[in-house]
Amino acid sequence: MNDCLFFGLNQNPILIKNEPTEITKPIQFKFENENENENENENEKQIKQISSGYFATIFLFKNGKAIEYLKDSNQNPSKIQIENIQKVTVGDENEAILTIEGNVFAKGYDINPKKPKEFINISSLIENTNDRIIEDIVSGSDSIYLLTSNHNVYGIGLNRSGQLGFDSETLKKTKKPILMMKNVSKIFSGNSSKHVFLLNSNQELFGCGDNQQSQLGLGKPLIYIIPKLTKIQNISKGKIIDIQCGFYHSIMLIEDENQNPKRKLYSCGFVKSNGLGKNQNTYEFTEIKSSLFKNDNILDFSVGNFHNLILTKKGKLVVFGSNEHGQLGTEERYTSYKPIQIELPELRFNENIFNYHISCGYNNSFLYYSLSSFSNLEEDLIKLFRRKEFCNISFKTENGEIIEAHKLILKYRLNQNENQIEKLQEIISNKSIKESNQIFEMIYSNNSIINPKLYSEIKEIINSNEKIEETMKRIYLNENENEKDFIIERKEKKYKFPKLILIMRSELYRGMFLSVTEDKSNKVTDYSELSNKSFQIFEYWIYSNQIKDEIQITQEIINEIKTKIDYFQLNQTNPNLFDLLINKFKNQN
Repeated sequence: MNDCLFFGLNQNPILIKNEPTEITKPIQFKFENENENENENENEKQIKQISSGYFATIFLFKNGKAIEYLKDSNQNPSKIQIENIQKVTVGDENEAILTIEGNVFAKGYDINPKKPKEFINISSLIENTNDRIIEDIVSGSDSIYLLTSNHNVYGIGLNRSGQLGFDSETLKKTKKPILMMKNVSKIFSGNSSKHVFLLNSNQELFGCGDNQQSQLGLGKPLIYIIPKLTKIQNISKGKIIDIQCGFYHSIMLIEDENQNPKRKLYSCGFVKSNGLGKNQNTYEFTEIKSSLFKNDNILDFSVGNFHNLILTKKGKLVVFGSNEHGQLGTEERYTSYKPIQIELPELRFNENIFNYHISCGYNNSFLYYSLSSFSNLEEDLIKLFRRKEFCNISFKTENGEIIEAHKLILKYRLNQNENQIEKLQEIISNKSIKESNQIFEMIYSNNSIINPKLYSEIKEIINSNEKIEETMKRIYLNENENEKDFIIERKEKKYKFPKLILIMRSELYRGMFLSVTEDKSNKVTDYSELSNKSFQIFEYWIYSNQIKDEIQITQEIINEIKTKIDYFQLNQTNPNLFDLLINKFKNQN
């Protein structure tokens, strides 16, 4: 099993047998049923996510399966009988599971009073059938929030503190999801929180719920209950990356490209909640300052009931807040108002801190290793476009032949304008099948050189600046047939790459997949001689058109990629892989 460290309260539920009730120093986590899975491959054993609350802790694995430890059960975990799980979230008295298909299953007394221990499909209870595909979920203490593929947010559960955005006297709780807000890009809450934040597409932040200790950051005068979504003012400049909520406090991560380090933490709440990173009440979000962050950057952070963990890019685990049950990982049980660094035992994968993640439970903490994999197209690729009707659109050529195009790519490439699609249909109706293929090839790859004459006819309707990498990846989730993949082999392992991605990146692949006469069978490219680091660079670039910040570029890597990956397989986009490598090499030296 992967590296996983645990410290804090070892009950409600009991997570590790034969250990004290309170574990004050990080120890290796051992699964009770670990030896039952000896025949599974490493991917099936690998932790993907941990979510923990007062009554339950769920471990989600890379294979889409999960196990849960429950307070009222024995000490062994039980398997959750739901497949293809994308994300799990646990509140004080609820659990929710999001599947790859966009369904949400939840359980809890306030969700299903008659059978509180059974999962039910709560996304199917949304009255608007167009909103039943869910993109993200977050649990609060007594409520669950759903972000739909149409960017609408629904809430279900208790509303006694106004955390569903309605007056608590009018609506104390609901067993069906109710619409809270439209045009939302992200939702934020916490496993012990009775308040919630919603971020709209314009980066405007709104909040509602319990505010008795200023955990919404609205400033003075202090209003205890906010039953209506209210805009949060006076937020520091930059992009809001994440907000996590404790019982009486909130912490926000903001990224500002104009500052160094780019990422900074801000908190609000009262000192007695111990989770502010400072020794004074904070009515608005104000920066958490520490010498530990001065020349470092935030990689990950997590918020529990009254405690907080931060992981930096230099591998420091920084903690502050309540340490009543050892949840800060320091042997001494003193509360730390200001951030302090704790020592960690040596881990198996210390060489790459970017693969580590942290998760705070109610009164406990986890640090675990989870290797990201672009080959598996994980949660950052699973977005709203799961439905087939978004993908395919038919065009008729001059001879009446039908050519299928990808509607979503066209939506982004053609200025997101339906009228432009009609204009494109008019152009295609006067073209041969060969010319039509060339037109779509130019649209997919944004390459005017393929046929300059044809390009002159369509350039007025193309948005040449719109990035389509993410769109292509979303589309691929709808294309599960084998012929949509292209296999790249290395060292007896096979990696599946979406052909649409390769079309955009490679002249060779573009000709192979889009040509009318070319054989479109699933050919294989062998990159076995490529080193692990070079292949990692290549794989990440294929999907993102970027090179990871933490990768150290050497002249050997540049030479290896140039010689062992055929140069003409790589599309000469701007910036292309070699430009990126050389620029990063110069900047690092």
